[in-house]
Amino acid sequence: MKSLLALLGFVRKIKKEIIINAESLEVRVAVLEEGNLEEFSIERPTEERIVGSIFKGRIQNLEDGLQAAFIDIGQKKNAFVHFWDMIPEDAARLEAEEGIQSSRPQNRQKLSAAEMSKRFPIGSEIIVQVTKGAIGTKGPRVTANLSIPGRYLVMMPGCNLKGVSRKIEDVKERQRLKKILARLPVPAGVGLIVRTAGAGARKVSFVRDLRGLLESWKDIQSGLSGTPAPCCLYQEPDLVERIVRDALTEDVDRVVIDAPEVYARLRDKVGRLSRRARNRIKPYDGDAPIFEHFGVERQLENAFRRKVWLKSGGYLVFDETEALVAIDINTGRHKGGSNQEESILQVNLEAASEIARQLRLRNVGGLVVVDFIDMKQKKNQQQVYRILRDALRNDKARTNVLPISPLGLLEMTRQRVEESIHATTYTDCPYCRGRGMVKSLLSMSVAIQRQIASLMRHHHDREPISLKITVHPAVMERLRKEDETVLVALQEKYGSRLSFLSDTLLHMEDFKIANAATGAELYSTIERGNA
Repeated sequence: MKSLLALLGFVRKIKKEIIINAESLEVRVAVLEEGNLEEFSIERPTEERIVGSIFKGRIQNLEDGLQAAFIDIGQKKNAFVHFWDMIPEDAARLEAEEGIQSSRPQNRQKLSAAEMSKRFPIGSEIIVQVTKGAIGTKGPRVTANLSIPGRYLVMMPGCNLKGVSRKIEDVKERQRLKKILARLPVPAGVGLIVRTAGAGARKVSFVRDLRGLLESWKDIQSGLSGTPAPCCLYQEPDLVERIVRDALTEDVDRVVIDAPEVYARLRDKVGRLSRRARNRIKPYDGDAPIFEHFGVERQLENAFRRKVWLKSGGYLVFDETEALVAIDINTGRHKGGSNQEESILQVNLEAASEIARQLRLRNVGGLVVVDFIDMKQKKNQQQVYRILRDALRNDKARTNVLPISPLGLLEMTRQRVEESIHATTYTDCPYCRGRGMVKSLLSMSVAIQRQIASLMRHHHDREPISLKITVHPAVMERLRKEDETVLVALQEKYGSRLSFLSDTLLHMEDFKIANAATGAELYSTIERGNA
């Protein structure tokens, strides 16, 4: 009987696992559920990550109109902080789901720059934590509500709050955890919140975790007095340690790592807090790359395409801009359902679940507009809205979803902490400059002829001019085969002579016009910065 149970246990399909691919230039982490990719993170050691780090900064200026201050924290761009985030508030900390990042207080008290300058004069020092990295042209966002996350606890210096994460819903477990919190040796002026991972953990695990957090706080305090501003007092650990710290919950069956040194480091670190958790960290020594072995590479290729196919035959189209993400749903090859309304509902329901997954995978934030396929029945719209809202509950980023509008559009926002995966792994095409298209050959021919005519008219009153035009070979082919008659007419009209030269190194949208006799350049799109 025991051997049969052991066999069943051996062949049991792993429900949830974390796969870590650690390389010298890039670290990738995938979270799989039943073999399906649900979360994906990427980090490059050469690129500094400051979200979660604590700085001692210096106030540069206060902006009354923006109700905000700009602080020098030693980065390329000054950090931005709202007035109401410069004064730590216990209530704001309780609003945070895990206590890691403070959400904005509901009742914002308007504070004048004059009042804030009394508390925080220009040039004075302030301790802040980065809640949002620099994105595009904007500098990092910071707050004075400090939070230092551990494995089971989040420590909040500057307050006396003690609480349990709202995600732990069992009443008895919440009571048990509150008793443990009350008995922990917490210094005055330090608050604690039990994280979701703390559910079911023993008291000794909390004691070990608190000991490590207090050591981090001690290091921060020593930097407060011994290091001039601007400086970094505390830096979040790398991606591998953060994932294991934040995602290694009881429902995770194993963590598989392909780098021996990373495996040894994590196993030792986790073992100090929980021996049971340490046993779930496994090394990978297969011949194939780890992401290929677990089917992650193939899923990543499909997930980050502009068009994402659904199992039903429908598909999603993602278009990401700097501040907005547009998602369009189409029926595609879907032929199920007894009638048109039912078929549309099936595709929209599947799309709603996939959209929540895609937002997590792509790590997109800001405003998201979803164009669902039009549904006539109000109850169907409500059902799609509920499915999307429920699917987003697994998202660690804060989201706000509005019901489907009469136009069939759903608007939502997703917390934007850092650049999306697409923005960090892709760069604008040097040829189309990020537009995804270039001018047609006909448009280029018209532009060239227009400029030739302009130059000929300009010199017509003096004497006819001979022009040499350099173009891309594809444009040259168009001019030679289809527009020769028009070009000959231009020569005859102005009594000039035209000669054309093709250059394979020239961009298809660029061309140059020079005086054929002197070689002097008369016109160039490259000079205008279009190259």
